[in-house]
Amino acid sequence: MELGSVVEFLENKTILVSGVTGFVAKAYVAGERTGLILENPLDGASGLDFDAEMKVIDQKLNELKTKGAPQKEITLFMKNLGTERAKLHGWPNTYVFTKTMGEMLMQQSKENLSLVIIRPTVVSGTYKEPFPGWVEDLKTINTLFVASAQGNLPCLVGETKIIMDVIPVDMVVNAMIVAMVAHAKQPSDANIYHVGSSLRNPVTLVSILDYGFVYFTKKPWINKQGKPVKVSKIILFSSIASFHGYMQIRYLLPLKGLQVANTVFHNFFKGVYNDLRKKVKFVMRVVEIYKPYFYFNGIFDDTNTEKLRMTARGSRTETDLFYFDPDSIEWRDYFMNTHIPGVEKLLQQKRSFPKTKVFRSGHVPSDKTITDRVMPMTFIQSSRMGNTHFPVSHRDKTYFQRQRLSKMTLNVLRNQIGAAPICCWKPMSGIYAL
Repeated sequence: MELGSVVEFLENKTILVSGVTGFVAKAYVAGERTGLILENPLDGASGLDFDAEMKVIDQKLNELKTKGAPQKEITLFMKNLGTERAKLHGWPNTYVFTKTMGEMLMQQSKENLSLVIIRPTVVSGTYKEPFPGWVEDLKTINTLFVASAQGNLPCLVGETKIIMDVIPVDMVVNAMIVAMVAHAKQPSDANIYHVGSSLRNPVTLVSILDYGFVYFTKKPWINKQGKPVKVSKIILFSSIASFHGYMQIRYLLPLKGLQVANTVFHNFFKGVYNDLRKKVKFVMRVVEIYKPYFYFNGIFDDTNTEKLRMTARGSRTETDLFYFDPDSIEWRDYFMNTHIPGVEKLLQQKRSFPKTKVFRSGHVPSDKTITDRVMPMTFIQSSRMGNTHFPVSHRDKTYFQRQRLSKMTLNVLRNQIGAAPICCWKPMSGIYAL
């Protein structure tokens, strides 16, 4: 079977290559569970019915359009509806909710193909390739570092011993490549791989926050006024009640006082009030978004992934090129010398060029062809991992040259998928067409 197409659906990514359907989900499709989470199929996913959810979406959307609701109102309503449906079925947000539906859909429609499901955890910047510390966005844990550096995150909620399951994006990409080659032309049931670090090399939330504090204490962020920002340790509250009590006394009451003062003194304290209000709103938003993960007590088993690593070693695959063993990471060194400097560099770039937009894989011009690929679909897939998007400048042969694919592996891949086709993005179609 020749290389097929990549279909982007519900923010989930699919690869079809040489009889293998590869799907990138998320480890947190497990929902709010505790203990050891095995690499098992979703098995019904708490009664979730994909078709029923689509009917709910279509019905609500049609109702709003019939009423002539403005687009902003429609967008906000549908966003809230997605969150409501996700929480109804036991998922914290629409991101993992749609990942769950996508995984269910793939298992139902795979037919006789071998299905490979990759479930990464929290994806961070690169460990080695295409270069150490490559970061393209400021989401997930990067939000914590940016907010801490700028003095906008005085406190959070979460258990002090909670493990943050972090894995560099290049390790996820390598696991994808090895898994697809391993299962090519081998029809079987779903092969599920957790790609994370919580079982073999855990790092705690407290440690990650400390790395940010130490880094920006030694190398403070310079604000718009040209002054260094003095950072403080983020206070971690074990309960939501204690967090809200602290926010009430420390920020909300002074905010009300400033509001009264502005009324009396004709907005004399307007600037101070707006800054504090913005800070409070930001902290509350971060807590709302990341609360499920800061209280998450699950550990992701990676027995299947470890077997994949052992298979790669046994078949003489160059594991130093296709590395995805989290045990090789020394977390303090990685965060202090690789990841956080990468975040800081991107933050500086965004401040210097605030209006610069990076082309993302869903916005590649239609005349932008991608040729001479060994596994073009896998590369496009890897470029969208965990909201980490490779800019167009990296979508060329340089990336695979940096990966230094061995001659042996190249020959294996060529035998599996044949000559590399030309791939281009069809605007508005939602399909990567060959």
